[in-house]
Amino acid sequence: MKTDLIARFFFFFCFCMSQVSLLVVMEIGLFPLICGWWLDVCSLEMFDATLKDREQSFDSAPGTTMFLHWLVGMVYVFYFASFILLLREVLRPGVLWFLRNLNDPDFNPVQEMIHLPIYRHLRRFILSVVVFGSIVLLMLWLPIRIIKLLFPAFLPYNVMLYSDAPVSELSLELLLLQVVLPALLEQGHTRQWLKRLVHAWTFTAGYVLDLHSYLLGDHEEDENQPNNPPNRLNNNRIPVLGEGLHAAHQAILQQGGPVGFQPYQRPPNFLLKIILLVVFMCMTLLLASLFCLTLPVCVGRWLMSLWMGSAVVHELYTAASGLYVCWVSIRAATVLLSWMPQGRTVIMTKVHEWTLMIVKTVAVAVMLAGVIPLLLGLLFDLIIVAPLRVPLDQTPLFYPWQDWALGVLHAKIIAAITLMGPQWWLKTVIEQVYANGIRNINLHFIVRRLAAPVICLLLLSLCVPYSISKGLTPLLGIALNVYFSCRCVFGFNILRYFYTPVNK
Repeated sequence: MKTDLIARFFFFFCFCMSQVSLLVVMEIGLFPLICGWWLDVCSLEMFDATLKDREQSFDSAPGTTMFLHWLVGMVYVFYFASFILLLREVLRPGVLWFLRNLNDPDFNPVQEMIHLPIYRHLRRFILSVVVFGSIVLLMLWLPIRIIKLLFPAFLPYNVMLYSDAPVSELSLELLLLQVVLPALLEQGHTRQWLKRLVHAWTFTAGYVLDLHSYLLGDHEEDENQPNNPPNRLNNNRIPVLGEGLHAAHQAILQQGGPVGFQPYQRPPNFLLKIILLVVFMCMTLLLASLFCLTLPVCVGRWLMSLWMGSAVVHELYTAASGLYVCWVSIRAATVLLSWMPQGRTVIMTKVHEWTLMIVKTVAVAVMLAGVIPLLLGLLFDLIIVAPLRVPLDQTPLFYPWQDWALGVLHAKIIAAITLMGPQWWLKTVIEQVYANGIRNINLHFIVRRLAAPVICLLLLSLCVPYSISKGLTPLLGIALNVYFSCRCVFGFNILRYFYTPVNK
C-alpha cells in the first residue's frame, strides 16, 4: 500500500514538474520568440528588407538570429505588461477582468500552472498570440503602410547592420535598449504624463459614450446620490447570466467572489457603446503609433542634417536624439505653464536658476556621458579588439562612434557592479552624486572627485603605452609583439588598480 502511494506521488510530482516546465518554456521562451519574429515580419518594409534577407541571416547565424528576435519579443512583452499595470491604476477595478493582474498578492503562477488543465493554458496561449499579433498589426504594419502612402520618401529607415567597423552596429541597438529607453521611461515625469494622458482619454471617451461609470467608477455619485436612477441597472448585486460577466469570471477564478471589483451603472445600448469604445481605442493607438514613428525621426534627421550635412546617419541616432529633444521640449513647456501664475519676477528668477542648472548638467554630461565612455571604449578597443582582429603588420582603424557606444555600455556595467560591491571611494562618490540629483548638482564635487580621477587614469592607460612604443621601443629594438603584450598587461593592471575597492 505504501509503495503504491509513493509511486503515485512520484508520478504526480513528475507530471507536475513536466507540465510546469513545458508551460514556462512556452510563456518565457516560445511566446516572446513568436512576438519577435512577428514584429520583424511586420516591419520589413520599414527597413527595406525582405523575407529572403531574414532567411539568409538565419542561415548564417541561427543562434544569434533567434536570440535577437527573442530579446526584441521580451522587450515588447515587458513594455506591454508595464502599460497594462499603468492602465490598472487609472481604470475602475474590474474593467480589465480578462487580463491577469501580476501585482495581485493572491496570484500564484506556479499554482495556476498546476491546477488549471492543459487545454485552458493552450487556449490562453493562443488568445495571447492573437491579441499581441493584432496589436502589432495595428501599431506597426498599418502605420507603415499609411506612412508609405502619405510620405513615400520618409521610409525606409537607415539601419544597415553590416559594416567594416571593428564593432557591429548592434551595439547601437543595445545602447537604445539599455540606455535611451530606460532613461526616458524610468523618469517619473514621463510616467505621470502618460498616466494623465490615459486618464484624459478615458475621461473624454467615458463622457462621450456615457461609459464614465464603467471606465472610472462613480464613487462621488454614489455618495451624493444614494439611489440609482431608474433608467439604469445597478451591478452591485450577484451577477446573473448576461450581466456582469467580468464579475462572474473573477468569481470563478478566485473561488470566493470578485476580488477588487467595483460596481458600475450600465447605460442603455451597453454592448454597442463598448464596440464603439474599442474602435475609438484602435484609432487612438493607430494615431499614436504614427506620431511616434514619424515625429522623433523627423526631428532627429533635421538635427543631424545641421551637424552631419547630407551624410547618411544610422537611424538609431536620429530617433534617440529626436526622442530626447521632444521629451525636453514637453518638459520645458509643462514647467513654464506651471510657472505662469506666479508672476514675471518669479519666472525670470526660475529661468536664471534653471539655465545655470542646465549649463552645469551639460558640462557634467559631456564629461560623464561623453569623454569617459569614449576613453573607456577606446581603451577596450586597444586592449581587446585590436590585438585579436588586427595582425601585427597592419594598422588598426578606430571608429569613435562605435567606441563611444561600447564605452557607454561598459560604463553602465561598471557603475552597476561598483554600486553592488563593497564600500569604497568610487561607490561613495557615485552614491553622493545620485543622491544630490540634477536640481542640487555640485559641479565642483563631480569634477574633483569623479570626473578628474577617472579621466586621468584612462588617459594614463592610453598615453603611457603609446609613449613607450614611440619613445623607448625604437631605441631598445623591442619587437612589436612584445610591445603589444606590454600594452595589454599595462592596461589590465591600471584598470585593476583603479577598480580595486580601497577605502579612501
